[in-house]
Amino acid sequence: MKLKVYFDNAQKKVPVDGALRSLVRSAVLATLQFEGFSHDCEVSVTFTDNEGICALNREYRQKDVPTDVLSFPMFDFAQEEIPAEEMALPLGDIVLSLERAGEQAEEYGHSFRREVAFLTVHSTLHLLGYDHERSSAEDEDMRARQREILERMHIRREALKNGE
Repeated sequence: MKLKVYFDNAQKKVPVDGALRSLVRSAVLATLQFEGFSHDCEVSVTFTDNEGICALNREYRQKDVPTDVLSFPMFDFAQEEIPAEEMALPLGDIVLSLERAGEQAEEYGHSFRREVAFLTVHSTLHLLGYDHERSSAEDEDMRARQREILERMHIRREALKNGE
């Protein structure tokens, strides 16, 4: 499987460097591999701030509050046929508030890196059709998948030394 991740930085509050982009790409890839997804694919990732994600949350979910991450899948894998293997499949868009990720990392007592990886895994699972809001069973299933993927990435829940 080949993965292409397109990045857009639509905020100025949190610096975006190669290490952050690499972490996000690794989290997308780890999720796809965990799910046994073998199709060449593309994912778009936009980094934003609380104001930017609040506007999107209001427009698309009718919730006038900032959130941490939004997912915009291109396919409903339960309903649609996946295109031929020769084509790179556009899985969808991930919009991540780096500002909110920093706030949550502090609130939960772990690193910014861990929070960004978690939110990316969470959002990628949404792109693949998982939805924790449908039922408590689906919520628990998604949580278990997230934990396992982060463990496979060697990203632990507790705060790590050197800001990892």
